[in-house]
Amino acid sequence: MDKKGIKRRQISEKLKEFKREDMTYKSGRILGSMCTCPHEVGVEAYYMFLESNLGDSGLFEGTKKIEKEVIRMLGTLLGRKDVCGHVITGGTEANIMAMRAARNSRNIKNPEIVVPKSAHFSFKKAADMLGLKIREAELDKNYCVNIGSVKELISENTVAVVGIAGTTELGVIDPIEELSKICLEKNIYLHVDAAFGGFSIPFLKEYGYNFPKFDFSLPGVSSITIDPHKMGLAPIPTGCILFRDKNYLKSISTETPYLTEKEQSTIVGTRTGASAAAAWALLKYFGRDGYAEIALKCMEVTEFLAEGIEKSGFKLIRKPELNLVAFKSDEIEIDDIVNELENRGWAVSVSAYPRAIRIVVMPHIKMKHAKEFLDTISEIHAKHGAKNIQQDNRKKTPLKLVDKTIQGK
Repeated sequence: MDKKGIKRRQISEKLKEFKREDMTYKSGRILGSMCTCPHEVGVEAYYMFLESNLGDSGLFEGTKKIEKEVIRMLGTLLGRKDVCGHVITGGTEANIMAMRAARNSRNIKNPEIVVPKSAHFSFKKAADMLGLKIREAELDKNYCVNIGSVKELISENTVAVVGIAGTTELGVIDPIEELSKICLEKNIYLHVDAAFGGFSIPFLKEYGYNFPKFDFSLPGVSSITIDPHKMGLAPIPTGCILFRDKNYLKSISTETPYLTEKEQSTIVGTRTGASAAAAWALLKYFGRDGYAEIALKCMEVTEFLAEGIEKSGFKLIRKPELNLVAFKSDEIEIDDIVNELENRGWAVSVSAYPRAIRIVVMPHIKMKHAKEFLDTISEIHAKHGAKNIQQDNRKKTPLKLVDKTIQGK
């Protein structure tokens, strides 16, 4: 830090220089992210509540009411109006809070959690922070959690089972209804990570998509993670954690004697009210019909992209369930595909299980971007296909020479 400050104009110019180095969602070139362009209605609300601190909510009664309304609206969306929870930073904090509630609700010496192999890495953070042992359940042929594997892993030390509604890597929905039955029978906490799918599944179901139940309409579901800053189009960071019962929230509460609220249950202390305001504004602005339109457009592009990828000579990992497409090639290495795409200005990601190119079709990906991408991968497939033919021919040449030498003898 310099002794003397500089002019605002200089600061603005310097910030613009930094900003020019960033990729933008609007470009349509970011294909591997579950975040997107925040909608202007949410941005305006966010800016309006920048100074609100929900960590000291007694000073900001209006913002506190907004948060309660957001939780009520999302609870209604997810099958239960009478829920409790908070607007927080995102899926990671939500998942940690859920695992903490599950652990604190049971007095077990060596607590364990059962999660699918497809679970988000935040559960590893939660296990490390909370002293939990993770037991990873196998996946079935469709990359959903294997129910038989879950049953085998449950023990007397299990404090929570996790199901995913829209896995991070493939967008797959686990059989939550079956998990609910198991957890009810064994009196185990069931957490559903719907950070990605929570803002799509309920709306798509209304338009005929055949998705399984995943929310509080299932009596075994104890908590749900849902992220408005993903398909909800809210500014980053805006995540939510919802609990079926207030006792779960109470189990993770800490006394806060010097603040205007008596206790606090979130991981972070100082907590912006701007996120709650943005989520409230967008829920009111779009309504169910507006969010359904967003989800349907994403699925339209997803299905177009999936069909085009197959026609281009690549192999889909599975038919997309939500707005995420994963593919690979039997002829071209994954890293080579990624490098080619990056060199041509596309930012994709690679899933770990299974290893594949992963494209998340968020609202900033329009049909024109999908067509441009398909043109690119068609060129890549043709280029590498020609290269492979040349390499095969080179490999055959020495063999012919050896054959001739043998015959000459």
